[in-house]
Amino acid sequence: MKHFLLACLFPMTLTAQTMQQLTEQLSKTVLYGDLALSPNGTRLAWVQSPAATTSKQTYISGTSGNERPVIVEIPTSVERTDFDPAWSPDSKMLAVFSSSGEKEQRQLWIVNADGSSPKKITKNLNGYAARPHWSRDGKQIAFLYIEGAGGGGPLMAAPATTGVIDTAIHNQRIAVLNVATGQLRQVSPENLHIYDYDWSPNDKTFVATAAPGPGDNNWWIAQIHTIDIAKGNATSIYKPSLQVAVPRWSPDGKAIAFIEGLMSDEGFHGGDLFTISADGRDVMNRTPGRKTSVNSFFWQGPDRILLIEYLGGGSAISELRLTNNSTQTIWKGPEGIHAFGNFPNFALSRDGKFAAAVRSTYNSPPEVFAGPLGKWQQLTSDNARLPTNWGKAESVEWTNEGFNIQGWLVPPAKVEVGKKYPMVVLIHGGPSSVTTSEWPASFGMSRAIIAALSVRGYYVLLPNPRGSYGQGEDFTRANVKDFGGGDLRDMLAGVDVAIKKHPIDPARLGVTGWSYGGFMTMWTVTQTNRFRAAVAGAGIANWQSYYGQNLIDQWMIPFLGASVYDDPAAYEKSSPIRFIKNVKTATLVIVGERDAECPASQSYEFWHALKTLRVPTQLIIYPGEGHLFIDPKNQADRMDQTVAWFDKYLR
Repeated sequence: MKHFLLACLFPMTLTAQTMQQLTEQLSKTVLYGDLALSPNGTRLAWVQSPAATTSKQTYISGTSGNERPVIVEIPTSVERTDFDPAWSPDSKMLAVFSSSGEKEQRQLWIVNADGSSPKKITKNLNGYAARPHWSRDGKQIAFLYIEGAGGGGPLMAAPATTGVIDTAIHNQRIAVLNVATGQLRQVSPENLHIYDYDWSPNDKTFVATAAPGPGDNNWWIAQIHTIDIAKGNATSIYKPSLQVAVPRWSPDGKAIAFIEGLMSDEGFHGGDLFTISADGRDVMNRTPGRKTSVNSFFWQGPDRILLIEYLGGGSAISELRLTNNSTQTIWKGPEGIHAFGNFPNFALSRDGKFAAAVRSTYNSPPEVFAGPLGKWQQLTSDNARLPTNWGKAESVEWTNEGFNIQGWLVPPAKVEVGKKYPMVVLIHGGPSSVTTSEWPASFGMSRAIIAALSVRGYYVLLPNPRGSYGQGEDFTRANVKDFGGGDLRDMLAGVDVAIKKHPIDPARLGVTGWSYGGFMTMWTVTQTNRFRAAVAGAGIANWQSYYGQNLIDQWMIPFLGASVYDDPAAYEKSSPIRFIKNVKTATLVIVGERDAECPASQSYEFWHALKTLRVPTQLIIYPGEGHLFIDPKNQADRMDQTVAWFDKYLR
């Protein structure tokens, strides 16, 4: 009924039925994640699922392209979910976590390289377990483990909190499993939460990023530690000034490399590449002033490292020589490529000559590719028949206040001569993040709105303003103590460029975003009346009250310089609620009920103010959802509500 009424009230070329078909088609996108390439480069594993489902199954394929991928047949009576496949050093075995049903405990399995003979090698895990890594000799498997408690980070729905708060801290530790005997022991200290780790070449020590718990909050103050596996003691060898990620041993065991930079979210990394001696001396920035953001890397010898970088609104792969810090770019493209952290889509063989990647753009669906580095051949074709009936995306660039800004512009599916079209600006989260060219259907289906708006007759502008990854650390740090200042001016300058070059109606502009993009949406409508409609997703209305409500307040210190209790003015300066009486824009507010990163109370405060001031508004709180929406019904409804709101005010 809702769709029928909208179609009657707001005449459109495309019917609501067409929109429903688009949603159904995009939800059938086959997603490939957790890519794992065997060390010898001959076998490839990944976790595969349709976009709008929580079921994930492991597939294995040869990399020559001469065989069909096969599913790993782990015995189960119900739908299963697989995680984090990892190859043994000799490339003969694959380890993978798997669970059956929504609430069953995940356990660790091993299978042969062809997917045969599955064997469960843990039976009594009780709690969150993830990221297995084989020892260099292949006799042990380490993984991250939170015994007796859940995990997954602050993107997930926060548990209900009642009773005495903050008395139980469940740290994520490194557990080591003896493959032959099944003996399991936790080897990292109880008082440290481990975020990422790597075996030393002699299998006697781990290097890890770690901090005292609670883990969700303290990633932003993590340090580099070495952990003696036999003794179980940890030694901090580096205390960074910003955030650190991806610690990795050099092949000779003499050095450790890691990424350091201003990062706003665990698992979405970007910064400069540093090295340090194994005893904590001789710290060196290997990419100072480089106009990229390193997100992953691989040692290729004691003096050579392969960098995976965000470059503008895309990615690049470069070789770094440590003897003189010189670099050579091997490949670059418009898509987002990264090997570690959340949703990894790139893997490399031990010798660095063979690689695999999941590649997609706005107009080409995801498929698995493999081959010599930078010369990949397509292995899968599961998405070959998916529609691409939205506009062809293009990279756009503009300058503002001395900065070179990049963004993506997706036009309507059909642009008629002499006709003006509405435009919606979609602001990415973070702020330390980047929008790359990516198929508009991913886990969570949050990007489907891009295709939906395009087929509905909108231009969509996706800017990467100052504060984003892709142009070096100075650019990423350019919005420190200036949330909503320069980055808003960069965005508005991009709107002006788009209007000048394309048939966009300046009287029919909309703005939307999620997380930091939700804050920017709230902020934008308090600073300008250029936009007639807005949809603020998981936003932040009041930085002062937000500091005391969210579960990750440590992330704010590097950006705002101090806690809200030490410098409240810095928080008040960028709070949309301070300027709420300026708002004239019709604003839909959306949030998950159990969002730990951007609590629903922030959305409620903004909506309540608009309602009191008689600004057209509506608040939708989705039950049980966290910062990342999981339920496919809620994912689809969120998109429908967003499109309907823009249709109501912009068409």
